[in-house]
Amino acid sequence: MKTISILGSTGSIGTQVLDIVSRLPERLKVVGLAAHRNVELLAEQVMQCQPSVVSIGTEEDAARLKAELEHRASNIERPTSSIQHPTSSIEIVWGQEGLTRVATMPEAQTAVISVAGAIGLAPTIEAIKAGKEIALASKEVLVAAGSLVTKLVEEHGVRMLPIDSEHSALFQCLNGEDPKTVRRLILTASGGAFRDTPVEALATATVEQALAHPNWTMGRKITIDSATLMNKCLEVIEARWLFGVEADRIEVVIHPQSIVHSMVEFEDASTIAQLGVPDMRLPIQYALLYPERPDTGLPRLDITACGRLDFREPDPERYPALGLAYEALGHGGTMPAVMNAANEAAVGMFLERKIGFLDIYGITRKTMASHRVVPDPSLDQILEADAWAREAAAALAEP
Repeated sequence: MKTISILGSTGSIGTQVLDIVSRLPERLKVVGLAAHRNVELLAEQVMQCQPSVVSIGTEEDAARLKAELEHRASNIERPTSSIQHPTSSIEIVWGQEGLTRVATMPEAQTAVISVAGAIGLAPTIEAIKAGKEIALASKEVLVAAGSLVTKLVEEHGVRMLPIDSEHSALFQCLNGEDPKTVRRLILTASGGAFRDTPVEALATATVEQALAHPNWTMGRKITIDSATLMNKCLEVIEARWLFGVEADRIEVVIHPQSIVHSMVEFEDASTIAQLGVPDMRLPIQYALLYPERPDTGLPRLDITACGRLDFREPDPERYPALGLAYEALGHGGTMPAVMNAANEAAVGMFLERKIGFLDIYGITRKTMASHRVVPDPSLDQILEADAWAREAAAALAEP
């Protein structure tokens, strides 16, 4: 039995983690849950999993969660008065301290990190220091603080396993291979909602159109990132830190079918690829149970039904954001954190219909251009750069 805590349990990844747990009740047990503001769903998850610690965004939400749990528990029929109240032993915490409490709780062997934004940085670092295995779905952790985090992982001897489908694929392709024989890492990209849209139509693209991903069901922010290809910017930076491969040996190709999740080319001219249906539960399960591969009834790939598999280079006119990843890695220091924060702020403004689709790239690029890089930054300096970039991006959007 492996015990896990989940940061971001009500999000897209978190709910799919819980689906895997429900398929393997004899192998996985949830002991901690953390969410942002979704009180109703979190209460449902608590009643289902019975964790010992649960965290939510604010003290007010914590009070609402407690009341909701008490209400739900009061409606459960218990055969005798000696049966313990199902929520009586659950500790409810909140805020940044609550996230860290869930990430570091002694009962958890593995911390699943799937919260969005820089808020996940400190809990992840503390979880590493506490000796937890990290199942990582939050791109911001390695994008903003790759050097700092990887040093801590090595120092504390913990294992960090990727949940992203692309990095899980690379991890599987590299398993058992000599790193010296790796020629390049190839990240595949679906191309997002606008991969076949005329470039001239992007200036008037709507939120609804950008959210209509052809292959994957994901959260709103990452779906927009897929449309701009900023998700690949973040993944290039993640791959650099996860696998110790320099940026000039990490490439991106458009693969519309999303069947090949990524590839590794070796010095002997061999290329190894990992294939599967586009279902995030597959890499989640692999990260939670590595190196085991049990059958849990997830959809299987019918290779004969796939038909053709297409690959093409990304069009720089359609996806100008892709170059920002290499620029950010070239500058190093706080620049990747600034790129990530500015993009996140810009995506938020686009989703609120305050800016146009193409402005996401423009605002991110201009914010990076005005940033003064801090080399080899501390966590505090990374967080300061993150906050500065969000303010700078918001200012650029003002009329």
